[in-house]
Amino acid sequence: MTQELPDWIAVDWGTTHLRVWLMSRGGRVLDKRVSEAGMGGLAPSEFEPALLETIGAALPEGQPVPVVICGMAGSRQGWTEAPYCAVPCAPPGIAEAVRVGAQDMRIDARILPGVKQTAPADVMRGEETQIAGFLALNSDFDGVICLPGTHTKWAHISAGEIVSFQTFMTGELFALLCDHSVLRHSVVDGWDAESFSAALSDAMAKPEALAARLFSLRAEGLLDGLSGEKARARLSGLLIGAELAAARPYWLGQQVAVIGDSGITAAYRAGLEAQGVPVTIADAERLTLEGLKSAFAELKAQD
Repeated sequence: MTQELPDWIAVDWGTTHLRVWLMSRGGRVLDKRVSEAGMGGLAPSEFEPALLETIGAALPEGQPVPVVICGMAGSRQGWTEAPYCAVPCAPPGIAEAVRVGAQDMRIDARILPGVKQTAPADVMRGEETQIAGFLALNSDFDGVICLPGTHTKWAHISAGEIVSFQTFMTGELFALLCDHSVLRHSVVDGWDAESFSAALSDAMAKPEALAARLFSLRAEGLLDGLSGEKARARLSGLLIGAELAAARPYWLGQQVAVIGDSGITAAYRAGLEAQGVPVTIADAERLTLEGLKSAFAELKAQD
């Protein structure tokens, strides 16, 4: 059976992976493709060949196909830099996108910008498209959106705009401690919910003791036989607890939505609900696509 040709293409270009959706004009996904050609492994001249390797066979001849891109392809080290929009601002759309000078005439590529904040200095690139997707589905939302990941974002949303945001390197710290610190001898894959909750509460009560609590994981493993699963859960709880303590001005008394993959969103949800904060959970991939669809709708309206 002949596959239906796409009317446009949605692209999420991360540091380690490239995700592509072949789309109908009405927003139906015709096909999804994933490549390991992330921004981190590409020179600027290699972006177009990497994209064409993923989608080339699906491109029709004749009229160029619109390609709407979010994420790290617009970074300074990416395909073409898409300068940040400054808060307060609505999540950037097609009007702010940068058109790429592609060599292949079958594609008309545009990269959505990230968002910046000058005081205190902060940036996001990719998460703003997830925020756009969330707002496309929840237009009346007024509150805080948390986007957990390697670099977790807390964004204050009001009247459809990103008012302010703050980034925490919690996910990266977790990976570094697990893989490159003395704690690599103490943690293994696995989970213990009770250990996570206890450590999170401890860190929220005494965030200043974080460094000491971290080393105690190693000591308890040596002296008391603390299991690797419990140590891993406690490490996660300590780091997320310290983050929640620092992010309290964002979530206290607010509606909170957490956007991410199921495992990490469950951890943040447990931590927030332990503080009496009701949480709405949303899937990151779905909202990335919704944000790209929202941008394409703006482009379609210009036709």
